[in-house]
Amino acid sequence: MRYRQRREQTEQDINISPLIDMVFILLIFFMVSTTFVKDMDLDIERPKASSATPSSTKAIRLYIDNNGETYLDGQPIRTWVIQSRLRDLLKTSTGSSVLVVTDENVPASKLITVVDQARLSGAEDVGVATVQEAGRG
Repeated sequence: MRYRQRREQTEQDINISPLIDMVFILLIFFMVSTTFVKDMDLDIERPKASSATPSSTKAIRLYIDNNGETYLDGQPIRTWVIQSRLRDLLKTSTGSSVLVVTDENVPASKLITVVDQARLSGAEDVGVATVQEAGRG
């Protein structure tokens, strides 16, 4: 008697659940590690400087519009409150730099006052945004 070996025809299917898991893990990784920097929509003519260097994307941004109004985190702020609010933000922030984005028509006294308040709050690095560094608008 001859025994025949019967080969069972089994369907081979590909399990794609580990692939889907890896895609979601990569998606979450890239979403968390991406840094978004959003400038406010203010009509600002930034001053030009030939010695400009790019600023950190983690810098806290103070804005002075062409009317001399000051903004921090998109909210209007009085000059005398800048120091205490920045001190609180610097405690929770990983960076210790502040970037002042200003219009070139803002009086120098206003710019100096805002920069002085930022330095008194404990910021190690205070800079002013220029056209070459930040682009038009």
